This record gives sequence, C-alpha cells and structure tokens, in this order.
Amino acid sequence: MLKRTFLLLFLTTQFVYAQTKNKVVVTDLTRIKQVGGIELSPDGKQAVYALTTIEPNPDQKEEYEYKTHVYLTGLQAGDPKALTRGPESARQATWSPDGQRIAFVRTVKGKGQIFIMPLNGGEAWQLTTSPYGASSPAWSPDGKKIAFTSVVTTNQMLNDSILNPGKNGPLWSLEKPGFSTNNFIKPDKKIKANPDGSLAEIRAYLNKDVDDKKAKVINRLNFQGESTTEPDLSFTHLYVVDVAEGAAPKALTRGFWSFQAANWLPNGQGLLAVTDRDSLKHPDRESDNAIVFIPASGAGTRTVVLAEAGKSYGSPEVSPDGKQLAFMVSPSEGVNFGQIGLATLNGITASGTQLVTFDRAASNLTWAELPATGKGKKAATTYAIYFSASSNGGVPLYRLNPATREVVQLTSYESGVTAFDVVGNQIVFAKTEVTNPSELYVTDATAKNQTKLSNHNEWVSQKQLSFPEKHTYKNSLGQTVDYWIMKPSFVENGKKYPLLLNMHGGPTAMWGPGEASMWHEFQYMCSQGYGVVYANPRGSGGYGINFQRANIKDWGTGPTEDVLAAATAAAKEAWVDTSRQVITGGSYAGYLTAWIVGHDNRFKAAFSQRGVYDLTTFLGEGNAWRLVPNYFAYPWTADAKVLDANSPYTFVENIKTPLLIKHGENDLRTGVIQSEMLYKSLKILGRPVEYVRMPGATHELSRSGNVRQRIDRMLRIYEFFERYVGPDAQGLTQK
Repeated sequence: MLKRTFLLLFLTTQFVYAQTKNKVVVTDLTRIKQVGGIELSPDGKQAVYALTTIEPNPDQKEEYEYKTHVYLTGLQAGDPKALTRGPESARQATWSPDGQRIAFVRTVKGKGQIFIMPLNGGEAWQLTTSPYGASSPAWSPDGKKIAFTSVVTTNQMLNDSILNPGKNGPLWSLEKPGFSTNNFIKPDKKIKANPDGSLAEIRAYLNKDVDDKKAKVINRLNFQGESTTEPDLSFTHLYVVDVAEGAAPKALTRGFWSFQAANWLPNGQGLLAVTDRDSLKHPDRESDNAIVFIPASGAGTRTVVLAEAGKSYGSPEVSPDGKQLAFMVSPSEGVNFGQIGLATLNGITASGTQLVTFDRAASNLTWAELPATGKGKKAATTYAIYFSASSNGGVPLYRLNPATREVVQLTSYESGVTAFDVVGNQIVFAKTEVTNPSELYVTDATAKNQTKLSNHNEWVSQKQLSFPEKHTYKNSLGQTVDYWIMKPSFVENGKKYPLLLNMHGGPTAMWGPGEASMWHEFQYMCSQGYGVVYANPRGSGGYGINFQRANIKDWGTGPTEDVLAAATAAAKEAWVDTSRQVITGGSYAGYLTAWIVGHDNRFKAAFSQRGVYDLTTFLGEGNAWRLVPNYFAYPWTADAKVLDANSPYTFVENIKTPLLIKHGENDLRTGVIQSEMLYKSLKILGRPVEYVRMPGATHELSRSGNVRQRIDRMLRIYEFFERYVGPDAQGLTQK
C-alpha cells in the first residue's frame, strides 16, 4: 500500500512538474546557439571555439542576422568567455604553436581577413589585406608564418601576373564553340566597341555587354551555383605570410586550378593539399582529386603524393612525427562515400597504402599523440586518429589505432558530435542531443566521463521536450530500418492527436536523436500537439554502403515502403488519431512527399519543400544534376524510361491530397521550375494546391537562410496542416 501511494505521489509530481514547463515556440529558433570550430591549445589546457547566434538586426525591425564570435575556455565548467565582439563576425580561430596567440578571420569591407590576437594582453591586429580575401589560417610549425587561402575569379586570374605568369588562359579548353584555342579570352583593349563595325569591334561590343551585365555567356558545364548562375569559374589558391605587421603574402600555388584542405608537414618545409588530378581537364569535368605537396618556398610547383584514375583523394592529415599519412579516398563517380586510408610517409613519398575497414562516412580525421608507454629510454610514443561519422541515428566519436587499423566507438548513437579536437588525453567536443541542441564538453581519451563546459542553451531546461522512442522494421530487402516516434509534448490520457510523417532529404542524409538540424522543428511540432514519426529508409547514410546504394534506380517505391511502414506502426500508438495524418519533407524528401501522395491517400494534407518532381528536367535545372546519372541514367540512353518511372510528375493526375508546395526563388540546387511544374499541373487539374515562393531563398533556407523566412516556413507547415487536421478543420479532401 505504501509503495502504491509513493508511486501515485511520484507520478502526480512528475505531471505537475511537466505542466510547469513551457512549450517550444517558433521564435525559440532565434535562441539556439551553435558551438563549432573547436581547437585545443598545444598544452591541452585551454580551447578556442566559435559560437554562432541569431541576433536582432538593429537597422531592420523584425529582421535577424547571424553572428559568429570566438570564445576561449579552460577545461572547467563555466569557463567560456568571449574573445571577440562587435558587428563583424569572427571565425576559424587557431592557436600559434607556442600557445601565446591565436589567428582568426574577420570580415573587413566585405572580405575575410586574418587577424592576430595575443592572449597575454593587447588588441587583435590585422595581418592580411588581400584583395581576394583570406581564410583558413594555418600556422607553420615554427610559428613564424601563416598559410591561408584566397578565392580568385577567372577575370582576376587573367590579370594576376603572380598567379598566372604571362597572363595566359588555362591549359584546359574553355570549350567555346568555334575556337580551337583559348586566345579569345584576351581581347585587345585597343579595339573600340562598335555594333556596326568589324568582327573584332563587334566582339569588343559583346564583351562590353558582358562587363556591363547585359548578358551572361555560358560555356561551362557546372554553371549553376547555389543562388545564381556562374558563367566563370573561381579558384582557391594558397598563400603564406610572415606573422609581422605589414608583411607581404607570397603565393604558393599558381594556375587555373584550386588547392584545398591544406596542412603543414611537421618539418615546415611545405604543405599537403588537394587538387584536380588531371590539370589538362576542365575542372567541371575532372572528378578525380589528388593529394599533392606544395613547397613553402613559393616556387609554384607541386609534387603528387597520392593519385589514381577513377579515385578521389582528400583530407590529408599527417601524424605529429611526420611518418604517417591519413586520408580519405573514394571512387570518383557513382553512389559512394570515402574510406579512411593510411600510408607510410617518407618525406613526401607515400607507400604501403592500406584502407581501414569501417563501413561509414568518416570525417574530421584528427591525429593525437598518446601518453608514452614504458619508462626512460624504452618509453614509446604512440598515436591515435579520432574522427566522427554519422551512424544509426547519431554522430559518434571514434578512435582508430593506426597500427592495428582497429576502430573503437567512443560515444553513443543517442547524441551527435558536431565538432571536436584532441590533444594528448584531452578531448573537447560540441555535442547535440535531445535535451540540448549544442553545448561544449570535455572528456578523456575513453570519452566515458564527460563534463559540460558551457551553458549556451540553458534556456532549453525550461521547455517541455518530447523524447524519441526508437523502433526497427525489416523491409522487403531484408534490411533493418530504424525509425523513431515522438509523442506530443503535452499528452493527456484518452485524447487523440494528429501524426506527422517527416522525412529527410539527400537521399543520403540521416536523422536520429543525435542529428542537429531538426532539433527545433521536431520539438516545435510536438509542442503544437502533433506526434512525429521519422525514419531512415533504404538509401540513407549512416548504415553502410550497401544500405546507401539500395535505392539506385528506385527513389520512390522502396523508400516509400520503409517510411510508410514507420507511419503505419506509429499510427497504432494509443494517442494517435489515424484519421488525422499529415506528411512533409524537403529536397529529396520533397520528391518523396509528392511520390507518396501520388500513390497513397492516407494523408489529410501534405507539404512538399524544395523538391525534385521530374528527373529529366532536373538534369538541366539543378546543380545537383549528377544525381540523375549516378542513380538512374541519362535521358538519351536506352535506360531513359527509368526517369519517368521514378518521377512523381508522371503520377501527378493521381495526386488528390491537399498539397502545399514551397521553393526558394534562388534555389539552383533543385531548381524552382520543379515546383512550378507540379503546382501548375495540379492547378489545371483543379486539385487543392498552394504554392509559396520564397524571395531570395536558396536550398539552404531551412538551415541557414533568412531567419524570418525560416520562421515563416515553420508557421506555414503548422498553419496548412491545421486547415485539415486542426480542431477547426472542415475535414475536406479532394474526391
């Protein structure tokens, strides 16, 4: 009797406690602070990191702006403090080898420039004034120099005698019809533009139209950027500069190629970087990448370290002793992800290349020198490689033993490591989890004892959250599909609630309790009285290469089976009103939303976001066009029927579910005409459809777009569904 009374009292207390907490509201989006860019000091006693916040715009009422600033922390709870402030963001902070200074990037007159901040007192001072901007600072091992990158346009390259000695065109063809060489790119400035003149004068006139932005002349294959067409290429080049006021940078690379992911060799003689394997191939057509050595002398030369036809090498990371090289490698084409590779490094010669058995997409490879084993002269220095990888609904931290190639998982699938750094036995990392979207933690090499250092999102503790419950389903291919069910945040016994099936894009994305991007959307919808179910259907990342390839030539039928199985299972929950089910998804999941409502009528309403609906037109309209040949076929081949068979637009006449369609006007990843074809066709058919175009928005609207538009998007999801499943809904559907 006493136990029963205690249990009743406990449950009553928990209910009252839950009722005292607040709902997650849509404007809580502006309160989320994101931790990233972590780097430990060389002695492992402090760390710098970046904190991104959303702040009210002082000049525009009801508008917001993103701010990023650099923070410094010891390794005790509550230590973090801001190092930078002000209207201009600061980012990419990195320690000098002696731990006395940091370099970071701040925007000056619209371009990033590198600043140096002494940590023993004094103001930050500006190191670079590059006309091209400067980013990704990397200290030389002796702390006397900093390497950095600058992005240079084609026109700038043509007039830069250092990056382009002789001011000639590229070695690869610009593919301009009717010209066998690239000489046409250097018009004679002495020729007067005249529309009624000679051919040379007409060409000068046409070139002036381009300069005056009256025309865009496109000859390149990948001419679509994220927000606008890009007729000309840009190139990322490496520079080095002495860490002294007034020092002049020196270019380390030249030519019409890009160099990225640069890392110094421990001896300071140069850097390893990633570039195109074939320098005679147009960058839009070259899909192979090579790891090359760039000498710090600035001679403009490069030596190939790792390269192979049909493969893409990247992310070179050298062990602290300079004797081992870790890298990522994958086939250059098709549906793949990178594998971890290891090689012995003798100077700049790599040998004994081996691949690590790890069936996930690793990232952020980081070497760490482990505490020496043994005593005296017998003490041995050993190393480990730490990395993170999306897996099974989370983003765990892993440790790789380079000697045995054994991988150990350090953190759980229930959380996500979004950034980290390691020095010796200290790991500082940013973690997302259901209870908090982003905080900074410190732990030891085992990651078992974790201490929270920051309280940037402490406000979440006052909110009533919904916790996902994991389930699995065995699909028709025999694969195990993970899915999660989230109850409404405030559930009353005996009351029924609508159910939202929310789906991820990619199609190689992965959702779960440790995935950061959907934290607010899930919690907001649950606070509004909706249950949420989400799944990782075949084709998702985080479950190995075979699972990821399981939707090749099948974007619709197979993945639909998996997500609808999750929805069917969730609908059996006692609190679900099966007559009030709704569905949404963005990008590939916008595709999947339209596909499902063209084949299934269970949903009262649907919201399809920035999707792809006709695969043939997507080939021409979207900058993600390579998904078409990678997953299906080119439209002019014998296999072209697979495109129509897998296009939701083919089944547009079957769509009777009320549908809201959204697309950003500047979204060139999937292309706005995709949505307009679907909308116009449904309108002609007299179906219940509404279309929202978001001015200026790109494909990244929901993650990093204009904050008011992000809020608008969330409210439109809720408002549209309320028309059909809310308490005042008329229950109308198209017959």
